[in-house]
Amino acid sequence: MQFTAAQIALLVNGKIEGTADVAVTSFGKIEEAQAGQLTFLANPKYEDYLYTTSASIAIINEGYELREPVTLTLVRVADAYTAFAQLLSKYQEMVSQQMKGIQEPSHIAPSAKLAEDVFVGAFSYIGENVTIGAGTKVYPSSYIGDNVTIGANCILHPGVKIYHDCVLHNHVVIHAGTVVGGDGFGFAPQADGSFKKVPQIGNVIIEDHVEIGANTTIDRATIGSTCIRAGAKLDNLIQIAHNVEIGKSTVIAAQAGVSGSTKIGNHVLIGGQAGLVGHIQIADGSKINAQSGVSKTLKEPYSSVTGSPASDYTSALRSQAVFRNLPELEKRIYELEKIIKQLVAEKVGA
Repeated sequence: MQFTAAQIALLVNGKIEGTADVAVTSFGKIEEAQAGQLTFLANPKYEDYLYTTSASIAIINEGYELREPVTLTLVRVADAYTAFAQLLSKYQEMVSQQMKGIQEPSHIAPSAKLAEDVFVGAFSYIGENVTIGAGTKVYPSSYIGDNVTIGANCILHPGVKIYHDCVLHNHVVIHAGTVVGGDGFGFAPQADGSFKKVPQIGNVIIEDHVEIGANTTIDRATIGSTCIRAGAKLDNLIQIAHNVEIGKSTVIAAQAGVSGSTKIGNHVLIGGQAGLVGHIQIADGSKINAQSGVSKTLKEPYSSVTGSPASDYTSALRSQAVFRNLPELEKRIYELEKIIKQLVAEKVGA
C-alpha cells in the first residue's frame, strides 16, 4: 500500500512541511527507517535521529522547533504519538479488510450464524448456536464454544479459546493463546480433607473496545458473569478469576492476578505482577504500583498504593527512605549510647 504525505496529512488532520507528493509504503522506527518509510518523533530523546534518518516522511508535534534543516517531509499534528497510532490502526484495518471467507479445514456447526464478511481461519471450531457479527476475524486454530455471541469488528488471534455461553460485544481484540470462560477456581473443602468441585455455570461478558493480551485467562463466573467493561485494556499473562468485575477504561499490566469476586472501578491503573485478593473493591482511578499486594478495599478514589501489603504510595516512599537510613541511624544510636555510658561513669566517679 502506498500513501503520499498529502493523504497522510488528510487522515491525521496535519500540516505539511516539504514535498506533498512524496510517497511511503511502510513504517519504520526513526533510528532505523529507510527511504520510502514513514516514521514519527514524539519522545525528545530521539530528536537527533530526526536530522539523520533516511525516512521519507516524519510525523511531529505542531509546536516542535527544529534545530537545523531536515531533508524529509514533515507532517505536523497536535499529538504525534496519537496520530501515528491512528495511521497504524488504519493500515491494520485495510489489511484486515482483505481477509474474508472460511478457510478449510474448519468446523462450523449448522446452527451457527455468521455475517457475510466474517473471516474464519483454518483449523478453527465454531460450535452450535454461535453468532458472529459483521467484520469479525477469527484467526486459525481458534475455538468458539456453543451459544457464544461475538459482536461486529472483533479480532480473535490464533489459538484463542472462547468457552460456551460467553459474550463479546463489538470491537473486541483478543490476542493469541488467551482463554475466556474457563472454570473458576471453586472447590469446597470436605470433612475428610478432600475438595469437591463447585460447578461454574456463569459466563464472561466483554464489552466494547476491550483489548486482551496473549495468554491471559479470564474465568467464567460461578453464578452470573465475570465482566470486563468497555475500553478496558489487559496485558499478556494476566489471571482474572471468577465473578471479577473490571471497570471502564481500566488498564492492567502483565502478570497481574485478580482473585474471585473483586470489583475494580473505572480508570484504574494496575502495574505488572500486582496481586489483588478476593472480595474487595477498588475505587475509581486508583493506581496500584507494580508488584503490590492489595489485601483490602481501596475506598479513596484516585489514590495510589504500593508494596505488599499495599499502603499509601507517599507514606510508603517515606518509609523506604527511613529504611535506607537505618544503618546510619544504628551507628548514631551506638555512638550516643557510648556517650551516655561515659557521662554516667563520670557522674558516678564524681
